[in-house]
Amino acid sequence: MAPRAVWKGYLRIGELSFPVALHTAVSTSERVSFHGFNRATGNRLRREFVDRDTGEPVGRDEQVKGYEVAPDRYVVFEPEEIAAAVPEGDKTLAVSAFLPCAGIDDLYFDRPYYLTPAGPEAEEGYGLLHAALKRREVAALAGAVLFRRARTLLVRAHEDGLTATLLNFDYEVRAASEAFADIAPLRIDKEMLELARHIIASKTGTFDPTAFEDRYEAAVVELVRAKAAGRPVKLSGAKKPAKVVDLMAALRASAGLDGASKRAGGRTRKSATPAPRRKAG
Repeated sequence: MAPRAVWKGYLRIGELSFPVALHTAVSTSERVSFHGFNRATGNRLRREFVDRDTGEPVGRDEQVKGYEVAPDRYVVFEPEEIAAAVPEGDKTLAVSAFLPCAGIDDLYFDRPYYLTPAGPEAEEGYGLLHAALKRREVAALAGAVLFRRARTLLVRAHEDGLTATLLNFDYEVRAASEAFADIAPLRIDKEMLELARHIIASKTGTFDPTAFEDRYEAAVVELVRAKAAGRPVKLSGAKKPAKVVDLMAALRASAGLDGASKRAGGRTRKSATPAPRRKAG
């Protein structure tokens, strides 16, 4: 049974429209969550907003939002003023274009949802869109007012249904040049590239999310169980990774080769700093 829908409306492509529903595809409800407590009394804590200058608590009905336009100078807005700025929603997911899946930059992906037909009258149109997107290997670009904001979504075929992924706006995604500005150009040794190719080939696999382990969550669950059962809690510090001194030696060790490895052309050469054999990591 599908989880409860977080939004219902119509998907429209030109003159074709049919009712659809959005369901969250990612949930954090299974994670361990903690509450705040007073160490001295053992009582639960509650969050409270207080006036910065008077220290007096401020009730929800007395709270308004403000925007800083200059140091310590704000413009204040009533809830009705902010609500008036929210675009009107017509419960329509309007498709504006179709894009090749291979040409979509996933850096703009925000949050995924499952998109399902909302009623028997939607099944034919939904099935047609799913088959067309899957066969042409394209995605539908659509716009809608969701959760009080105008958003853009990418609708794609996924297994037997459709997904709708919220997209970040261009101004929200920082330019890659900002992050990569200090990376100096480097010429890589041919043997290093060959060793890297060998390591990649030996470790090539398939994407299997069930194999991913949330080690932090598992450790927290064990910690909670130990505390609840009155068992002593075992503390372990984080291990620091070994510092790489000789990149060539580390590559050879990772590839499972001896210090004197064969070159791609069949010649041999000894490393200036031979590394002991160790298990591939």
